[in-house]
Amino acid sequence: MTTATRSTGYAGTLALTALTPIVWGSTYAVTTEFLPPDRPLFTALMRALPAGVLLLALTRVLPHGKWLGRAAVLGVLNIGAFFPLLFLAAYRLPGGVAGVLGAVVPMFALGLAAVLLAEAPTRRKVIAGVVGVLGVSLVVLRGTVELDLLGVIAGLAGAASMGAGTVLTKKWGRPDGIGPLAMTGWQLTAGGLFIVPLALLIEGAPPALDREAVGGYLYLGIIGTALAYWLWVRGISRVSATSVSFLGLLSPVSAAVIGWIALGQALTALQIVGLGIALAATVFGQMPSKPVEAAQVSPVGRRGDAEREVKPELVSVARI
Repeated sequence: MTTATRSTGYAGTLALTALTPIVWGSTYAVTTEFLPPDRPLFTALMRALPAGVLLLALTRVLPHGKWLGRAAVLGVLNIGAFFPLLFLAAYRLPGGVAGVLGAVVPMFALGLAAVLLAEAPTRRKVIAGVVGVLGVSLVVLRGTVELDLLGVIAGLAGAASMGAGTVLTKKWGRPDGIGPLAMTGWQLTAGGLFIVPLALLIEGAPPALDREAVGGYLYLGIIGTALAYWLWVRGISRVSATSVSFLGLLSPVSAAVIGWIALGQALTALQIVGLGIALAATVFGQMPSKPVEAAQVSPVGRRGDAEREVKPELVSVARI
């Protein structure tokens, strides 16, 4: 496989994976406009567990051995903790503000990837992470909206949980013969089961649902969860964890645009600048460093030796 082919496949994988955070950006508008109020745990449960069971039924594969524990950990980080925190932030903050808090995920991912994956943070990605945080600051700290402290804490905690889950998903990979669809089903089911007792103890019996709520849950479960997380897990398996985490910056951009167009949430000039900075950081964070570009192919002619010389960040690209 030539360098050009690998580069094209890498860009295509990133583009497809980028659809996930763009879809996630619609979560905030759907939550505030269509779902029962003040039920973040129930909403998280309805988004995760039905989608997980559906994927388990489609793939008919269950985790076993060490993957029982790994699936549980990933399910809690990516779903069981992340979803309740996400919806708590969505209920207590305007959509654009709640979404933009996810822009700090790359900073968490950079630190964890350095420790768990031996992915030394490049200067380019550190700069991109700082630029992304700057965009967050402009949107959150300079906006005219009132900020709820609990909502902000929930948004940041959810970002930390998602960053850890992304890095560990990359570190552990997948069992032989198991595709990303099955892995997604494991995590959604494990995360949903983790939420069940919390939802019952804290929020009590499920609320009555009207047609709008049912439609909202179907959209979040099928499009915003089953399909989106399949693309996300697939992307993590093919590119570096830090590169995928930078794609999360598209979620606040999507959320803010939807909030502005569909919900009439005004954005100040500084907030617009902040969103632009977050978008620029997304692109900047995907650019390979010069050492990676220079070492894609070994002088050795055999394909196997050449692939062994690819830098860790691009190893999965050779398999596309």
